[in-house]
Amino acid sequence: METIEELTGRVRAFAAERDWQPFHTPKNLAMALAGEVGELLAELQWLTPEESARVMADPEHGARVRAEIADVTIYLVRLADVLGVDLLAAAADKLADSAVRYPVERARGSAAKAPRDQPPVT
Repeated sequence: METIEELTGRVRAFAAERDWQPFHTPKNLAMALAGEVGELLAELQWLTPEESARVMADPEHGARVRAEIADVTIYLVRLADVLGVDLLAAAADKLADSAVRYPVERARGSAAKAPRDQPPVT
């Protein structure tokens, strides 16, 4: 299994071999990432919740979803690399912040986004 650092290095080398660094600005990479997320959404758009939960069981559809997830991952890794963001540290920090923002006793079973929308602790 490849580490995030190894993947980052491979993506960086892939771009360098093609001399794509001038095009890999944060703005361009974020836009490309958004486009790939849109393509992933398109694969799931008209499925019922039940169908979307089973999408990987269909070999053809599952392969398309997997490819779109890979595209999203590659662009996210490249954007983080260009910006000097440690993806794992950023994710860990965000998860810790979210644990404070959404304490278990207030957030369990609730889809409320903002703490003010969460039910009071009883």
